[in-house]
Amino acid sequence: MLGQGTWGWGEDPGRRGDEVAALHAGLELGMTLVDTAEMYADGGAEEVVGEALAGRRDEAFVVSKVLPSHASRSGTIAACERSLKRLGTDRIDLYLLHWQGRYPLEDTVAALQQLVEDGKIRYWGVSNFDHRALADLQDVPGSGGLATDQVLYNLSRRGPEYDLLPWCAEHQLPVMAYSPIEQGRILHDTTLNDVAARHSVSAAAAAIAWVLRRDSLCTIPKASSPQHVRDNATALEVELTREDLDALDRAFPPPSGPRPLEML
Repeated sequence: MLGQGTWGWGEDPGRRGDEVAALHAGLELGMTLVDTAEMYADGGAEEVVGEALAGRRDEAFVVSKVLPSHASRSGTIAACERSLKRLGTDRIDLYLLHWQGRYPLEDTVAALQQLVEDGKIRYWGVSNFDHRALADLQDVPGSGGLATDQVLYNLSRRGPEYDLLPWCAEHQLPVMAYSPIEQGRILHDTTLNDVAARHSVSAAAAAIAWVLRRDSLCTIPKASSPQHVRDNATALEVELTREDLDALDRAFPPPSGPRPLEML
């Protein structure tokens, strides 16, 4: 349920060693879900992941994504093949359409199915789709293979609770939450820090635990050092109380109506 994100990796060669070490630390802690994308550092993040997983590929469940500008039928296949090369692997465990673009979903889904049949990916899904887009996707031939929707969800981005998360629960579709600490912007909130102190963890770990309180939902915080990874992992030990949840609801109110799906 708790994986590792790589947004921002591969941008600074001076950080590469720490990024590789962070991924190794996560694997040792059982954080075997590793999320990346061709967009991140123009493939640089995939290259870091490939370096980190050299000789231990079977320990990880690797997720990557195709840009919508590449998501034609032939373009999706070509993009996947480039990602496979950068990752240094013969398969991607879960391959996502990063967000919906100009190409018909029928073509993208057909390409994803072909990649599954060819053994180049094991599963496919989408990212940044709201419940209406998911409902439309249901009408596309082959959409029964949909494995997940990866969306922005954290204490300060609670819009999915109103309609998207209920829709996914009804249709038994797992959700992947990205940016569970809002790129650090929520970590100075007094209430969040009070909750964290009650559990003797960091504010980041408390925020991640809040996301993980929901069934059928996993999250992929980014960490760029082994210590940061170990800190994130403490979220798995936190059981938020009703008092904690009520306090966080007051500080970060849940949605009272539909909101457009937000993206970062």
